[in-house]
Amino acid sequence: RKEMRKLFKNLRKKDYLLILICAVIIFSEVWLELKMPDYMSNITVLVQTEGSKMSEILKNGGYMLLCAFGSLVGAVITSYILTYVSTTFSKNIRKKVFTKTMDLATAEVKNFSVSSLITRTTNDVSQIELVLSMGLSLLIKAPMTAGWAILKILNKSWQWSALTAVCVLVLLTTIGIITSIVLPRFSLVQKLIDKVNRVTRENLTGIRVVRAFNAEDFQEDKFQKENDDLTNTQLFNQKCFAVMEPVMQMVMYTLTLGIYFIGANLINNSIMADKLTLFGDMVVFSTYAMQIIMSFIMLSMIFMMLPRANVSATRINEVLDEKLTVNEGLFNGDTKETGTVEFKNVSFKYPDADEYLLKNISFKAEKGQTIAFIGSTGSGKSTLINLVPRFYDASDGEVLIDGVNVKDYTFESLHNKLGYVSQKAVMFDGTVKYNVSYGKSNKKITKEKVEEALKIAQGYDFVSKMDKGIDSHIASGGTNVSGGQKQRLSIARAIAKDPEIYIFDDSFSALDYKTDSVLRKALKENVKDATTLIVAQRIGTILNADKIVVLDNGNVVGIGTHKQLLKNCDVYKEIAYSQLSRKELENA
Repeated sequence: RKEMRKLFKNLRKKDYLLILICAVIIFSEVWLELKMPDYMSNITVLVQTEGSKMSEILKNGGYMLLCAFGSLVGAVITSYILTYVSTTFSKNIRKKVFTKTMDLATAEVKNFSVSSLITRTTNDVSQIELVLSMGLSLLIKAPMTAGWAILKILNKSWQWSALTAVCVLVLLTTIGIITSIVLPRFSLVQKLIDKVNRVTRENLTGIRVVRAFNAEDFQEDKFQKENDDLTNTQLFNQKCFAVMEPVMQMVMYTLTLGIYFIGANLINNSIMADKLTLFGDMVVFSTYAMQIIMSFIMLSMIFMMLPRANVSATRINEVLDEKLTVNEGLFNGDTKETGTVEFKNVSFKYPDADEYLLKNISFKAEKGQTIAFIGSTGSGKSTLINLVPRFYDASDGEVLIDGVNVKDYTFESLHNKLGYVSQKAVMFDGTVKYNVSYGKSNKKITKEKVEEALKIAQGYDFVSKMDKGIDSHIASGGTNVSGGQKQRLSIARAIAKDPEIYIFDDSFSALDYKTDSVLRKALKENVKDATTLIVAQRIGTILNADKIVVLDNGNVVGIGTHKQLLKNCDVYKEIAYSQLSRKELENA
């Protein structure tokens, strides 16, 4: 249980103290429960003895009631404390897993699927919580009860003790066999839950495509297969565990009958003076024997929970132990330069790749300049631009922002300088205002600033026509707005932040040519002091850029203005003539 122990190191000192208090209370519970058979034995003797007073019988009965009530109160207190400890622990672990996931670089996230990360944050943490809330109590109580009860019956008949030992051995053998069969399948169960989550998420996020291609039946069959695999695995596990209950019942009833059968023979063969003592011992022994069997039944419940919880602990630790490849720097001070971006001999390859995707890239963007990147699909444009916000780190060379290596910045100070618009517009559940003013910024984003950003991004017209204007609701993923509207809201989000440097990763592709042109003109007029980096597929989007970087298979094959590249760069010329006519290009 190495993984479980490792995970439980996240418990607070306060939690350990509470668990210790629970152990003391459970000790008291066990003492009270094991004291009751003694009073029962006294009552049995009193009933069989002539001249016994009713008050003595009632007195012993009262003690039994007090023991039962005390045990009940202890159980309630223990349950409350362990529930508090387990829920607090699961809350902290969920937070740690979520925080670690947020710290993972793009390359590291690929080591886990999104559906798997969701399962690890929810279902796997719940398995650990169950072990803490219920399993911990059983783990303390079962051995304590079994050990104490065995001590209580040691001085009784060896025949009864031998029978009890055989019954316990049968029980342990059954538990061992079932656990060895089921244990390997617990890991499979969690992976199958990942798959069910993946298919469900895939279907929900791609619902429009599924319907457009009449693929509902295909998706249902796909889900059915994963669901059947999970169900069948779970059924197999539960069928194995279902064997335990009849075995336990058979062991308990066999033990009870055996004790009375042996007891009857012992009483029958004893002298009259010992008959009453043997009868009392038989009643007490049968009660203690049941306590021992119940203890091992409780342990069997733990054996059912622990294997799956251990698998979950392993999966959680895999996330928490994932080594970060993009580490935060310490610099958050003032810089001599403002709004500059420089690549110095930058090369990049993915961690699992053999060849470099980007090779020896060098250029510099000065404050207020617009630098565009263009090239064929797969040439490395988006990867290059993603090195600036450190979604990946350069394998060789340096990326400098305001003269400082991006690796030296704290994440907050680096991202405060950037206004990033992703290739795929991302919308969060909330209002238009919430989405545009999203995140943390050096400057307060007011209602006026949101409206101004929407006007520059050419989004104010359609937002003003919504029922509540900027307070209108945007669904998660932006499913209640069009692709072009999402793109404009995404651009407005970056503008509202008023950064030093704008990064547009093919962010104008969902816009029509007119909106694209008007938006770029508005950007040039309103954010002229900011540096702009644009990845684009359209020549029309980057015609007026101060500098255009042309990429081909990860190499820079040309840097210059539009007119310079038309004369000197064959790759640019080929892309340009494939989109616009010679006359349009010459008059641009």
